[in-house]
Amino acid sequence: MEHNSSSDVSIVIPTHSEKRWASLTRTITSAQTQTHPAAEIVVVVDHNPEMANRVKLTFSGVTVLENAYARGASGNRNTGAFHTRTPFIAFLDDDTVASPEWLAHQLTPSADPSVVGTGGGIIPAWAGPRPAWMPDELLWAVGVSYTGMPTRTAPIRNVWSANMIVRRDAFLAVGGFRTGFGKLGDQNRPEDTELCLRMSAAAGGRWMYVPHATIDHEVPADRSTFGFLIRRCYAEGRGKVQMAGLMPKDQELGAEKDYLRRTLPRAVGRNLTRAMTGRGAAHALQAMAVVAAVLAAAWGGGVETLAGIFESAPATTDNV
Repeated sequence: MEHNSSSDVSIVIPTHSEKRWASLTRTITSAQTQTHPAAEIVVVVDHNPEMANRVKLTFSGVTVLENAYARGASGNRNTGAFHTRTPFIAFLDDDTVASPEWLAHQLTPSADPSVVGTGGGIIPAWAGPRPAWMPDELLWAVGVSYTGMPTRTAPIRNVWSANMIVRRDAFLAVGGFRTGFGKLGDQNRPEDTELCLRMSAAAGGRWMYVPHATIDHEVPADRSTFGFLIRRCYAEGRGKVQMAGLMPKDQELGAEKDYLRRTLPRAVGRNLTRAMTGRGAAHALQAMAVVAAVLAAAWGGGVETLAGIFESAPATTDNV
């Protein structure tokens, strides 16, 4: 398929399990009803031939592919992206619903050739009540926009693959997502952040965040627990250490440092102040959740650092 316009965009939707069939159906429907129509919608199924066949039989006008790489979201996305021929490639997760003007809004900053990609606002669609102990600053743990992100269109270091548009030539120039580094089973590594850093460094370009280009992201009940938050923060700590090992030594994790030094301390202080002035026990719980999240991430980072040291240590043999 050849593109006819500099604003043509293809949408890639990775999926893997029929357990998410209802969610996938909502995602595809939202992709098909954009005010800026996509040139092609590509659904990539992760090593599940039966599901791939079902998608083909169910959805007309949708390209269906099977993951050409090892299992995982990174290979799934690359399979779809490398198939496309449009100047821009959009990514949606299979548990999201894009607002009708999502593509139109999010493509706007790409008129500037220095913009290598864009991301938009992600709104939580809670399966049940939002946990009272969950502060806005920790909403990233359930994959949605959080306090500390821009509130108007602005440059940003990285965006999330659940709501991402890339300039195709810049994406191909770096080889796409790093396969083997990302989401697979219980492993959760920041493959989208790592991609953003490589693309902006290679092209000398920048990313833009468009908060009003929104999608809804489902948050199931099992991700609304305190235990999930701790596991997610622990995994993030490990993942960020792994990612740092893939980056040039002079490229620091400045966004993470600013988040730890400014955003989270403000969250703790604000919630403790409100709790002490009698505005509800929920604020005290939110302050405690922030502290616990930081400790879990630090623990994960420490474990990964030690693992790297042990793996790189030379083997020793006993002299007899």
